[in-house]
Amino acid sequence: MAMNGLLPDFLVTKLDFVANLVRKHSLWPMPFATACCGIELMATAASRYDIARFGSEAMRFSPRQCDLMIVAGRVVMKMVPVMQRIWQQMPEPKWCISMGACASSGGVFDTYCTVQGIDRFIPVDVYVPGCPPRPEQLIRAVLDIQEKVTRTGTMDAREFADRNSYEGPTSLAKELAPEEAITAPGNYRTATRLRMPLL
Repeated sequence: MAMNGLLPDFLVTKLDFVANLVRKHSLWPMPFATACCGIELMATAASRYDIARFGSEAMRFSPRQCDLMIVAGRVVMKMVPVMQRIWQQMPEPKWCISMGACASSGGVFDTYCTVQGIDRFIPVDVYVPGCPPRPEQLIRAVLDIQEKVTRTGTMDAREFADRNSYEGPTSLAKELAPEEAITAPGNYRTATRLRMPLL
């Protein structure tokens, strides 16, 4: 930054405080609502609960303008590439809320096509339990995100320079040691198909 050599250190700390205060009260959610949790998300933005009181009412459907992704409802395997692409298109710093039992753990849908927790594919900051969770719970999650923004953000993004290792979701595939691996018998490089003679 051009200001690094001109300003004393105590002023940069105050700038960090002001930047975090602005970020905290200007979260722009990206709603990724797929099921009944989406109705509760809409109720949170309506007049009765009014998420605008907390500075998060500007829901945008363009990922390049958002910094908070709210995944509400069940996610199937076909939606995962879309969800990941939206997440990657969002600018840093960004945060994610997993809303409801289905987004957090698959819920009652223990099937091959339903994702058993979106944290396997994108990093999640706050989990909201419930089926579906009440709007008050989502507001509490937004307040938790705001507290996290206040604690961790810096003006010149020093918190990202401290990342030395990958912090995203880990692979569920287990790497086996060579002595633990089981090899099927047979030589499959020289095997041929059984050919039936034509009559």
